[in-house]
Amino acid sequence: MNSLPLEFLNDLVVNNDRDWFSANKPIYEKARKIVEDFVQSLILELSVFDKSLQGLEAKKTMFRIYRDVRFSKNKLPYKTNMGSYISPGGKKSEKASYYLHLEPGSSFLAGGSYRPSSDNLKKIRQEILYNTQEYKDLLNSKLIKKYFDEVRGDKLKRPPVGFPSDFEDIELLKNKDFIMVHEISDDIVLSDDFLMYATKVFKALKPFNDFLNRSIA
Repeated sequence: MNSLPLEFLNDLVVNNDRDWFSANKPIYEKARKIVEDFVQSLILELSVFDKSLQGLEAKKTMFRIYRDVRFSKNKLPYKTNMGSYISPGGKKSEKASYYLHLEPGSSFLAGGSYRPSSDNLKKIRQEILYNTQEYKDLLNSKLIKKYFDEVRGDKLKRPPVGFPSDFEDIELLKNKDFIMVHEISDDIVLSDDFLMYATKVFKALKPFNDFLNRSIA
């Protein structure tokens, strides 16, 4: 069994306040370092088949645990998950990515393009419009179906402006996000072969990311 810090996150769920976190800051720092080291190992594995990730530092892919509560009704100060957005350029990249989400009972592996800019969203839709059959074949490929169900995310109710409303596969263009998600149990996260498991899932996802990225600037 590996040492990824689900136990710390479990404790944080029931002790989500600044006094507890301050008293347990060294435990958090150790937990974050464990995740960072895991992500660095994962990047090395992914770099074997995705050369664009070569030289990427794990710390540039990871999100802060501190929540921005200024405009949120939820005033809890800390996230109860740890995440890594693995993409060329790190977590601020516009490129389609691989995403690792660690959260007790709700961990998942995901990827694609989440909340793309309006310009990139239009480019992705155009790519699908011009290469519809290729995109449909990709979504129905055996490797994608092995780990993922469908393209998820917010969708428009009406056809997007500037695209033909009579397009036969107009539903494919209504997405505002283009993401795929593979839920994983705590047992999988804590297993000794989780690194290889995550690598296989992300390798299956790479053709989807490649399709999106060829349209994104």
